[in-house]
Amino acid sequence: MPQKKSLRILPLGGLGEIGKNMMLVNYGQDGLIIDTGIMFPENDMLGVDYIIPDFQHVVDEMEHGLKIHGIVVTHGHEDHTGAIGHVLDSIPAPVYATKLTAGLLEVKMKQSGHRQHPLHVISAGDVLKLGPFQVETFHVCHSIPDSMGLGINTPVGLIVHSGDFKFDHTPVDGWPPDFAKLAEFSQRGVLALLADSTNADREGWTPSEAVVDQAFEDVFSRAEGRIIVATFASLISRIQQVARAARNHGRKMAVAGYSMTEYIKVATRLGYLDLPDDLVVSVERANKMPPEQVVIMATGTQGEPSAVLGRLAWGRHRQLEIREGDTVIMSAHPIPGNEEMVHRTINKLIQKGAEVIYDPIAQVHVSGHARREELRLLINLVRPKFFIPVHGELRHLTQHALLAQELGIPPENTAVVENGTELLLTPNSLRIGDRVPGSYVFVDGKGVGDVGPIVMRDREVLANSGFVSVLVLLDAETGELAEPPEFVSRGFVYLREASELLEAGQALIADIVARSQGGNLTKKIEDGLSKLFYNETKRRPMVFAFVRKVERVRSR
Repeated sequence: MPQKKSLRILPLGGLGEIGKNMMLVNYGQDGLIIDTGIMFPENDMLGVDYIIPDFQHVVDEMEHGLKIHGIVVTHGHEDHTGAIGHVLDSIPAPVYATKLTAGLLEVKMKQSGHRQHPLHVISAGDVLKLGPFQVETFHVCHSIPDSMGLGINTPVGLIVHSGDFKFDHTPVDGWPPDFAKLAEFSQRGVLALLADSTNADREGWTPSEAVVDQAFEDVFSRAEGRIIVATFASLISRIQQVARAARNHGRKMAVAGYSMTEYIKVATRLGYLDLPDDLVVSVERANKMPPEQVVIMATGTQGEPSAVLGRLAWGRHRQLEIREGDTVIMSAHPIPGNEEMVHRTINKLIQKGAEVIYDPIAQVHVSGHARREELRLLINLVRPKFFIPVHGELRHLTQHALLAQELGIPPENTAVVENGTELLLTPNSLRIGDRVPGSYVFVDGKGVGDVGPIVMRDREVLANSGFVSVLVLLDAETGELAEPPEFVSRGFVYLREASELLEAGQALIADIVARSQGGNLTKKIEDGLSKLFYNETKRRPMVFAFVRKVERVRSR
């Protein structure tokens, strides 16, 4: 625990990576948590559904007196909300969020068994009293309505957390960012600014969401068949833009995908989506309508095989299939690490006859994160004493810190850290503290955290080189081979066409059995076969040997 006179900021996710944003802010035994997000698995994380922050250190400290006064969620995207059920299982603190964010959180909390958990709906501009912290919320623009940043009044000074943001003067919902509040913070004196770094390596300004309307207008005007628009389920503003374009061009809109359907229900009920009753039709009805009258909303912009677009690309969707003449709009940018899967999905869609439109072919998506000119403006508006870049890979955090230094913040007053590294603040100092234990927590089906590095390494070996198993039956009386070893292989070689390799393996086992003088015969066989297979094929399949003793029927 930090000294009583210092404030500790402990990033648990989102620093050194894109996604699973979560942060602890605590002073002594009092703390609050900002966001509870997930991260999508990378290409080599085979079988993993998603990744959550490792917050075990917080749970351990709660057992020694740390009190979490609240969990404040800045907006409704999965990388800030998706882990809420897992967090509440261990950290039963009240949750605070704006109306739309709370509506989306409520769905997740019900699904995870936290239906009755305290969920407080607030508005941007409200002030929360959470232990020794007074949290002033303020509106920011992002790619989902009702996003907010935080001004956290602490015993050591005012901390400003930008949340995910961009300075959009013409947002889809007509609600510009709260520049006045940022300037007012500056007048009071800001001890530290924690700012979104996702686009810190991109010069200029992020285009307004309004430019997407014109791009949609162009595509809808010339498309002769069905239009399939893929985006994030939580990108509510984009769904509204598609609905507007569909209505303007006489098309009906169908929604494919459970998560997007649920999010649309919540956003419509709360008034954040305006979808006339005669606009939305079922997928079944859309299948029977003329193609030029249909637009379909879908998930899967990150190449996820189980999402709607991935199943369409590989022909595995139960209700829909790609037709010649379809136009597919990818209204999202690939998350770093997902590029290969996204490009593979695009190629498969083209193979099936679709025209695929994505940025930079047309500006059908714009980022929800500020670029360098906006980041400069934020720093100059707030003028903090200390600067801490957040939300980004290490390259983004580093570029953001250098930008702050260009604007006059001394290098010693900036801190670039990754997840698990403590930052200790006093009114006059910023110090990098210890690194707390932590790692990726994989969620695989119903398993949480039971898939670790060893399991992932095994999966990678299986994916790359397959496996070979061999059944070795020994005569219980003599210890000799009772019959030739029986091989089974998957993903390594086709045994029927590898007779020489099979015969070499059988001969090797016979030799090992004949020379064995006790010890672990199973391991000797596995090690021997591994060396043989590598020498012959230069591949390393996983090898499993099963040695059994059997009673042999002998003639008299």
